[in-house]
Amino acid sequence: MRTFLLATTNKDKIREIRALMAGADVEIVSLDSLPPMDAPEETGTTFAENARLKARYYATASGMAAIAEDSGLEIDALDGAPGVESARFGGARSTYPEKFAKLYEMLDARGSRDSAARFVCALAVADGDAIVFEARGTVEGRIAPKPRGTHGFGYDPIFFYPPEGRTLAEVSDEVKRAVSHRGAAFRAFRDWEERSEGP
Repeated sequence: MRTFLLATTNKDKIREIRALMAGADVEIVSLDSLPPMDAPEETGTTFAENARLKARYYATASGMAAIAEDSGLEIDALDGAPGVESARFGGARSTYPEKFAKLYEMLDARGSRDSAARFVCALAVADGDAIVFEARGTVEGRIAPKPRGTHGFGYDPIFFYPPEGRTLAEVSDEVKRAVSHRGAAFRAFRDWEERSEGP
């Protein structure tokens, strides 16, 4: 069984990723089980650049193969914003209801509250300084007229997923994992890991 460091401290992501990897012949170690490490500055201009940056940083710092992902929401009417700034949008300490309110204000100013949008997840696996695997997952949808639902996390309450006729905060965890951007990226990682000897 191979061991990978999961390079995130986001408890919601850790829970979701562990569920996605359930039954795989890998051990996932989270950052909170290691001595504290400073987080790297996410200076990339794309999700893929940030995923690579984090994977290399944590693999080098820990001496373990590291899986990192960078993900967020792209809204067409806002030229792809908030994009790589999704977590920091509206200020690093802003709550998600505050982020939603700011986005709706911006969308209303453009007359496009129900804009097409997508979630994007870029995943990278590093062994030392080498990137040994990358994947990208997306899920297409629209911005909901207002936040709905209590499941999920992050921007899920404002992301309307047409095939289900609901937001991703209104569907079950199982449905979300089956259709989500993170689900697609981690299934690709799982397939790769099963096919190869890995790092």
